[in-house]
Amino acid sequence: MSKILVAMSGGVDSSVAAALLKQEGHELCGVTLKLYENEDIGVCSQRTCCSLADVEDARRVASRLGFRHVVFSYSDEFRNDVMARFASEYAAGRTPNPCIDCNRFIKFPRLLYRARLLGMDGIATGHYARIEYNGETGRWLLKKARDASKDQTYVLYALTQDELAHTLFPLGNLLKTEVRRLAEEHGLVNARKPDSQDICFVPDGDYADFLERVMGITVPEGDYIDTKGRVLGRHKGHHRYTVGQRKGLGVGFGEPRYVLRKDARNNTVTLGTKEELMSSSLIVKDVNWISIDELRRPVAVTVKTRYHQPETAAVLHPHKDGARVVFDSPQAAAAPGQAAVFYSGDTVVGGGIIMEVQ
Repeated sequence: MSKILVAMSGGVDSSVAAALLKQEGHELCGVTLKLYENEDIGVCSQRTCCSLADVEDARRVASRLGFRHVVFSYSDEFRNDVMARFASEYAAGRTPNPCIDCNRFIKFPRLLYRARLLGMDGIATGHYARIEYNGETGRWLLKKARDASKDQTYVLYALTQDELAHTLFPLGNLLKTEVRRLAEEHGLVNARKPDSQDICFVPDGDYADFLERVMGITVPEGDYIDTKGRVLGRHKGHHRYTVGQRKGLGVGFGEPRYVLRKDARNNTVTLGTKEELMSSSLIVKDVNWISIDELRRPVAVTVKTRYHQPETAAVLHPHKDGARVVFDSPQAAAAPGQAAVFYSGDTVVGGGIIMEVQ
């Protein structure tokens, strides 16, 4: 690929990705996606990833490196496909990952569409992951980054073969410390800019407040119950709790109790012991296969059910809804709505949405 549309958030990672591509001789155009206005998320003064300051940082980096920079607005699409989905999933008692939805519905398909309109060969981002082509299978592979602490394959599992074939991840073989050093060497304005940590449209991490104040989701108080249906106390709205949560329940039991599941229809939150939190298998739907075209027989893999969770050994079985995951040993805190991503070594086999925990 010679003509590349490079996504630039204004952060150090995407800026270094652009610098490396420019150094390699690619013809670049930088693009920042404007996904929302601060007023849309109830923020007036706090810096967020879609702030004017970030757009200006991206523009200044592009200017220093010698290529043009444009801004595309996808605020309506982002609100419908990411923010509204996030809110509706929480209201239904599930635990979504909006970063996956953003990559799946906004960033990669929209960037690639724009690149093709502009007559460019592909796109690039500052994600920490690697892409390789397997000549034997004829499939593009998504592989873990060299920097295991920054690996982002979990939130990239929904990439299609077409997207993988036309995407570059220049940071895949770099450590974060090397990226910071390169930013300094290139004199980039954001070389020491801190990384963002929270979901971009919930900058303070208070999901419940965002759901209520911005999205208009209201959930009344309801009952805490045990696995036999006995009432243990009152919760403040099931959207305020996550599966596996132990602290902040507001009720004392004399022994640790964990959130086992949430029932939006009956407005209950089930609490139980650590042993009751364990599950032996999952049903995963809406699966995107990457290293294989479909699952025809049981396959041994490792699985992640949360972004920062260690992988665990399991066997994938074909299932009418996508796949059944059977853990080698029981696991804690898997929750409907989360993603389960399957690995074979450093290669992503595929991934999907947890529908049922067994």
